[in-house]
Amino acid sequence: MNKPRHLLFFGDSLTAGYGLANPATESFPALIEKRIAEAGLTYEVSNAGKSGDTSAGGLQRLDHWLSKPIDVFVLELGINDVIRRIPPAATLAYLSAIIVKVKEKYPDARIALMGMQLPPNFHSATAVQFSSVYQKLAEEFEPAFVPFFLEGVAGHRELNLRDGLHPSAAGYQVIANHIWPLLTKLLT
Repeated sequence: MNKPRHLLFFGDSLTAGYGLANPATESFPALIEKRIAEAGLTYEVSNAGKSGDTSAGGLQRLDHWLSKPIDVFVLELGINDVIRRIPPAATLAYLSAIIVKVKEKYPDARIALMGMQLPPNFHSATAVQFSSVYQKLAEEFEPAFVPFFLEGVAGHRELNLRDGLHPSAAGYQVIANHIWPLLTKLLT
């Protein structure tokens, strides 16, 4: 029997499944893991989501997760940087460092980048700079790229928890449907 390949989801509360009744079955990584099994693929899936994490925090905890070989690395971090008023240039530097570290340790690892966008009513120079962070990473590293991780969910009350920031179980179903085609290309 073939040794399973390893898919690592690395992110913040959006990856961890914050606020869900059962993140082990309802979170984005759990839904993708179910689809992987249904597709007959052999992958071990790790959810390295940490609620409240910033790009700097992610870089600090990355070494622990690099101790096990990675075949596919899904990066979803950065929105908490805005909340904590971390300059977009720093977010770009930290996310770049994460990607570089993964590629140095596992040169054949396939990387998917989950981009974030700020709401249209969030007008400022910082918002414009933040919006370009993920595009710059996509251009430099050429990962599989989702420009907006929360597309089809953000702003839809019925797909989010009461806080209006975190997807509900139904919201994660929409996200999984949106992102599965891109991940399928990396997994096969």
